[in-house]
Amino acid sequence: MTGISHLTRRNLLIAFHDALATVIALFAAFFLRFEGPALEARLPTLLDIAPFFVAFSVVICYAFKLTTTKWRFISLPDAINILRVATILAAAMLVLDYILVSPNQFGTFFFGKLTIILYWFLQVSFLCGLRFTYRYYRYSRARHHARSDTASPALLIGRAADIEVLLRGIESGAIKKVWAVGVLSPSLADQGQLIRNVPVIGSIDDLDDVVRDFANRGKPIARVVMAPSALDPDARPESVLMRARKLGLVVSRLPALEAGDTPRLTPVAVEDLLLRPSEKIDYTKLENLVRGKSVAVTGGGGSIGAEICDRVVTFGAARLLVIENSEPALYAATEALNEQHPSASIEGRIADIRDRDRVMTLLAEFKPDIVFHAAALKHVPILERDWSEGVKTNIFGTVNVADAALASGAEAMVMISTDKAIEPVSMLGLTKRFAEMYCQALDHELANETSGTPRMRLISVRFGNVLASNGSVVPKFKAQIAAGGPVTVTHPDMVRYFMTIREACDLVITAATHAKTSGRRDVSVYVLNMGQPVKIVDLAERMIRLSGLEPGQDIEIAFSGMRPGERLHEILFASEEPTIEIGVPGVMAAKPNEPPMAALRGWLATLAHAIASNDRPTIRSVLKDAVPEFGKEKPAD
Repeated sequence: MTGISHLTRRNLLIAFHDALATVIALFAAFFLRFEGPALEARLPTLLDIAPFFVAFSVVICYAFKLTTTKWRFISLPDAINILRVATILAAAMLVLDYILVSPNQFGTFFFGKLTIILYWFLQVSFLCGLRFTYRYYRYSRARHHARSDTASPALLIGRAADIEVLLRGIESGAIKKVWAVGVLSPSLADQGQLIRNVPVIGSIDDLDDVVRDFANRGKPIARVVMAPSALDPDARPESVLMRARKLGLVVSRLPALEAGDTPRLTPVAVEDLLLRPSEKIDYTKLENLVRGKSVAVTGGGGSIGAEICDRVVTFGAARLLVIENSEPALYAATEALNEQHPSASIEGRIADIRDRDRVMTLLAEFKPDIVFHAAALKHVPILERDWSEGVKTNIFGTVNVADAALASGAEAMVMISTDKAIEPVSMLGLTKRFAEMYCQALDHELANETSGTPRMRLISVRFGNVLASNGSVVPKFKAQIAAGGPVTVTHPDMVRYFMTIREACDLVITAATHAKTSGRRDVSVYVLNMGQPVKIVDLAERMIRLSGLEPGQDIEIAFSGMRPGERLHEILFASEEPTIEIGVPGVMAAKPNEPPMAALRGWLATLAHAIASNDRPTIRSVLKDAVPEFGKEKPAD
């Protein structure tokens, strides 16, 4: 209540200011235009008209939001609104002059064109004057606080549009302890220009010279801040990072802002510079899918699951159930979510997806609208050794989650799969492919039901290698470089597709959005367009250089040989999976290709008996029958 009354008082004060500005502008225009008898003759009529005209001006100012705009943030759109208000009021004077006043009381015009022109300029000046004076006062004070003794002198790198956002964040105090002394831009059009009074003093290639020049003048630069445009491949971000680290500078970046995000700086991670530009995501559609819904995430304590949890809460999920088998991972994930989203309804529960009764009970009690199934065993060499564990988690665990989601009345289930599931050569790929087939068969079975009630969708999303996820190659290479090497690569010709955790999780929600809204039952597998695959040895060399070292001199690269279950080249779709254009930028899809549900249930029953008796030959035989393309590609020598 206090806040509302305070807001009302402020608005009334602004309305009073605008009314007073109109009064002063109106009378000043008359006193400048007329004198003597002409002024005396008009003054009584002016005094009669003024109250109604001023009241009209207050209404117009409110209609164009001048009354409710905070002066601290006055900007070009507000200045345009002031011009509109002054123009409408001047036009109103013109109407009075031609239609209402002059024909009845004066033989000539009451206001006159010159008076109206004078009034327009005075009205604009008086409405702008105090507003922009206050804006400059707050701007100067914010700059003074930003330029404190603790603020690090920084070079900003990027194009003008990004730099302007960055400077606004520094000036407002949203970005702290940084003071910009210059800009380096990859655009020739920016050279020699000023951006919010900060000079563009060179191109990216001038970094070393600029840093030395400031040091020679006794004003050493402490850090470099890279705007999103500085991370574009054309801007050669790896060159900036290498040279900045050699110069001993702290390197930060401003991530691309989504709606509602506060500007903030984050460290530049090596993986930021390894990929093609990220695919653009329609976040409005993702919010429409998730907002107000109840969402369950299995494996919510893992790197992928935790990011999915964060994204769905960010997009406005009403309730979130985090299911995780590891107590430390569950605790860490829910603590982080509650800290970042204190108003969200988040519940964490310990459960093993192998435990069918436990999963059925949890989802029946929670009644999710959407289930994201990220729980899995995913390390190729480990599953090559421990087949049965992969079958228990990746196959039977998925069956349990899918059946529980259906029984609980969920609208959709999204299974996280892998590009290794296509024509698999590993037990990871084989178990994931079987899980895909079960979800496809269940989705097909639901689509063929005669009931008019919309039924649950079950889809699979195939990931490539996810940068910085648990067990991925980038953290491994980073640790090996930090230890002085060698960096171990299995084979000189091995290539992989890569994607960021954020891309992977946004793909998951994008796929669910398409599956729920498109009405297409002929699509059940989604894959992100990950561009060209990356050669792992090139990745290792680039990471070494990005660390300021030289491969072969400072850090050796050793080839350890391919491991069981690996292949040189991953593929995105099987030869028997026809791809479909779905009209979603950056996302590809395929038609389902699965055996009948009756066959799948028969294989599952046989697998269950074989698992119980630890009958590995039968396990392998059943999986080979279910996925006949298994093992087509033989590991290279």
